[in-house]
Amino acid sequence: MTFRFKVMLVAGARPNFMKIAPMMRALAAHGGFSSMLVHTGQHYDEAMSATFFEQLGIPEPDENLGVGSGSHAVQTARIMERFEPLCQRRQPDAVVVVGDVNSTIAAGLVATKLAIPLVHVEAGLRSYDRSMPEEINRLATDAISDLFFATEEEARANLLREGHDPRRVHLVGHVMVDNLFHQCARLDAEPVEPPCRPPRPYFCLTLHRPANVDDPIRLERLLRAIVAVGATAPVLFPCHPRTEERIRRLGWWERIQRADGLHLLPPLPYNQFLALWRESAAVLTDSGGLQEETTALGIPCLTLRENTERPVTVTHGTNTVIGDDPERLLHSVREILAGRGKRGRVPPLWDGRASVRIAAILHDFLRARASTGGGAHTAGG
Repeated sequence: MTFRFKVMLVAGARPNFMKIAPMMRALAAHGGFSSMLVHTGQHYDEAMSATFFEQLGIPEPDENLGVGSGSHAVQTARIMERFEPLCQRRQPDAVVVVGDVNSTIAAGLVATKLAIPLVHVEAGLRSYDRSMPEEINRLATDAISDLFFATEEEARANLLREGHDPRRVHLVGHVMVDNLFHQCARLDAEPVEPPCRPPRPYFCLTLHRPANVDDPIRLERLLRAIVAVGATAPVLFPCHPRTEERIRRLGWWERIQRADGLHLLPPLPYNQFLALWRESAAVLTDSGGLQEETTALGIPCLTLRENTERPVTVTHGTNTVIGDDPERLLHSVREILAGRGKRGRVPPLWDGRASVRIAAILHDFLRARASTGGGAHTAGG
């Protein structure tokens, strides 16, 4: 018997779709799936137009739950309330969640309580910092998942140490890297002109995590350091509206607008920002995704956090965890400008084929489940 399985993929924010996109392409190429894309609406992003999904090479979401902003509890509750009837109506064979946002744990709880197999992509990552909401989401999602896809060996080891069945834990590589390579190929074929590109060498900056922007003392330390970096080499800073609001509240907005070498930009579409940072001397960021993407392309990354849940980017890759120490940041910047930036290597299986591995393993898992009577929703071909 040929099995064709209904798989529901859930995303809550723009970075989630970049991880989902290569999986949707791989599931379609495999031929053993029909997939459905659900946008929880956790983050509204006006840049997510039809063109955005066309660039990702996937159709627009089949469903948008439209939950909007709110506290962690409010968002999680709204997603669960709206996702449950969708699952009951569509009867998927599996629910696939990615990463560590509220949509991840909310959809996971619904799927588990409805006895629908839950698949967690990017499973096993740990920062060991429970003050981060994402860490709670990671731990809780892994506690209830049925199938785990890890991006790196340490994540796989975390899952095994936590007692998960080794037969259900798979090291497959990174779907974000799959998407990165896909988008780099698009840029090579159809170059995109960003709104600003100063002479090289320059740095790219992102700053958005609540731990950085919601703490006025920490935010001011970071801004002082960034202004000092701008005096050394140009810094391109696409500024998230929430970050801008916090900077204005601190009374620093006009100051950084006038700072030498600091180029404030609006939030950029993925490909425009990629076109900038892949040509930069280094990326300064508190983003987990950029830590991984810079490692994949061999570009130095200075992480403006005290820890990282992606240690392979430090042990193997080009990432250095800086914290908010201005002197350490300036020293690292000068080392990079002198040609002594960190030179890492690409972690195992970060080869652009993680999604293909996921499709094959997921099909085998669901086929075995269906063969033992566990696939109530399976369509035989």
